Amino acid sequence: MDAEKLEGYRQLATRIREHCLRMTHRGKSGHLGSMLSMADMMAVLYTSILHVDPQDPDWEGRDRFVLSKGHAGAAVYAVLAEKGFFPREWLKTYYLDDGKLSGHISHHVPGVEFSTGSLGHGLPVAVGMALAAKHDQKRHRVFCMLSDGDCNEGSTWEAIMMAAQHKTDNLTVIVDYNRVQALGRMEDIIEMEPFAEKLRLFGWAVREIDGHDYEQVEDTLSAVPFEAGKPSWVLARTVKCRCVSWLEDTVRSHYGCVNDEELCEALNELGVEV
Repeated sequence: MDAEKLEGYRQLATRIREHCLRMTHRGKSGHLGSMLSMADMMAVLYTSILHVDPQDPDWEGRDRFVLSKGHAGAAVYAVLAEKGFFPREWLKTYYLDDGKLSGHISHHVPGVEFSTGSLGHGLPVAVGMALAAKHDQKRHRVFCMLSDGDCNEGSTWEAIMMAAQHKTDNLTVIVDYNRVQALGRMEDIIEMEPFAEKLRLFGWAVREIDGHDYEQVEDTLSAVPFEAGKPSWVLARTVKCRCVSWLEDTVRSHYGCVNDEELCEALNELGVEV
């Protein structure tokens, strides 16, 4: 990967993280850790992978992106604003009364395909989108990002079986695998390992990557479908609340937000103006 592209990804991911810090601080809302762990992947997806048009968000030929971990919607709002789907000023209304941006992601926002919140809903809908595209002989692709908590839900596993049986190779799932959930760590709640092996047995083509390595993310997502006739599963290992050192890999970062002093410290760590 050339240095210019790499720097572009880094800058966009930093802006996403900055927006999320400011938005959750202003709205006194949670889920910062879930947003910051996916920021690097959002930068690559919306720069180099997804076929979308900010000037025509409902373009029929667009790729569909479903964020199943809807509590982290601010990260998607941030990248959509940066890419011109709506004015950046809207970000200042996140989680506020009469604001344009709800805490959980909403399809009423340009560029958002589906409203999510309760875990286990996003993948079933994404599978339906992929099946419909196959039926109608459409060429667009469907991408769905899950949390590891999503993968504790029975509806997710029903969708996993459905997608494999119907050979939805137009579907790609990305798991933001930071292994920290609302009430604790994955190994203390429901351990998914050996995760990749389970998905292969369920009929998926699986690749494991570092979700913070821009080159790995781009190369992997550019290669879908990994196998003809199989849906693609990307197990992206990430760090909860990446780039805010004292909150990295902590349960606190799931529901908590930063106070005034912590916001300044976090922005300093990102190297942006307070």
